Amino acid sequence: MNMQSKMPITAAEQALVDSFVSQSGGLPGDDATMAIRNDFIEEIKHAGLPTRRVETWHYTDLRNLLKSIPVRDGNEGAAPVVSLLASADVISVVDGHVLECVKTADIGFSPYRENLADGSAAKRMIARGSDDLIGQINGAFVADGANIALADGAKRDVPIEIQVSHGGGQCHTRFPVSIGTGASGLFIERHIATSDRGAFVSSITDLHVGEGADVVWVISQEQGLADTHFGQMNIVLEANAKLTLFVANSGGKLVRQEIHIAACGENSELALRGVNLLGGDSHTDVTMTLDHTVPNCSSEQIFRNVVFDRANGVFQGQIKVSRIAQKTDAKMACNTLLLSDDGNFSSKPELEIFADDVQCGHGATVTDIDDNHLFYLKARGIGEKRARGLLIKAFTAEIVEELDNDALIEALENRFEKWLDNHG
Repeated sequence: MNMQSKMPITAAEQALVDSFVSQSGGLPGDDATMAIRNDFIEEIKHAGLPTRRVETWHYTDLRNLLKSIPVRDGNEGAAPVVSLLASADVISVVDGHVLECVKTADIGFSPYRENLADGSAAKRMIARGSDDLIGQINGAFVADGANIALADGAKRDVPIEIQVSHGGGQCHTRFPVSIGTGASGLFIERHIATSDRGAFVSSITDLHVGEGADVVWVISQEQGLADTHFGQMNIVLEANAKLTLFVANSGGKLVRQEIHIAACGENSELALRGVNLLGGDSHTDVTMTLDHTVPNCSSEQIFRNVVFDRANGVFQGQIKVSRIAQKTDAKMACNTLLLSDDGNFSSKPELEIFADDVQCGHGATVTDIDDNHLFYLKARGIGEKRARGLLIKAFTAEIVEELDNDALIEALENRFEKWLDNHG
């Protein structure tokens, strides 16, 4: 008889358990909520951190990559952060706690800690599956966040910036967001380190886009060089809804950003764009799933990745088209500039199609800067470093400019240019 012994617990796994024990007395929640928190920790203890044997984590062997968990000691002390857009209304979450909120007639707002305290969040604190480590960690540790609701028919001209900053330690937040029927607006979700102390961060956003709504949502991950960032976004699109989602990763030591989308209403449209800037010895994993469950929907995903030094990147993109989802138009592309012999990028696009009247396709490329393009610029008196920088900028700018908002485009390009100046 063959017997498989359980692998010994790692330092990071033990630190997760110890951290929960030390924090549990101060976490908000009634008995039902605390029972669910305990269940999540027990699941992590039983299964351990995912390894390459777990299909959805195959390229991110977390058992080996996650070495330690910083202690939350209450002295994180995040510094003030300037808004990405000066015109934005700001929801400020500092060291895991809401400090400032939007106060306008068309936005409903309440701190997420109130959900946890009265148990209304307990029924929704369910992991997506046994491999949903982010859901388990966030469910166990989340202390605050914000409920956000954009009213039916509201047409916001002023952006809303959800600003999640920390000064190290731990930061765990959740954001249930509801966009009303026919509403429209721009939301910017930023995750920012204000010190180099090192942090362990989890954040989940649950976005429901109502019928006929039109939303632009930008995620800007700007963590520190020593930080671990686990992000998850769960999206539901109703009929005739339109969502433009832009994801920018330009920080963090160990990053996993999950995006799970369900196109549940006919004639919904999704445009997903992403830029991953990877340097040093960082590891960044973007994993996306998209379920087309009804007819006549369209989606297009394009990711651009720039890899320097010894960085490692991952893109996993899965599109499922159900049998009744006829007339689906779904496209996916992942393009990578690999600028170092020591860097690596793994791409895994997947299509599962059960309908027969669809237009679906995917593609992936990995390349270095074209020597002919570089020669063209150098022949016109441009130095090699600047020429390479211009070509990299053009590579990312092509999809940034699709946002069709001059102030937002300028802010993101400035962010990318600053990162490239430090890594190029």
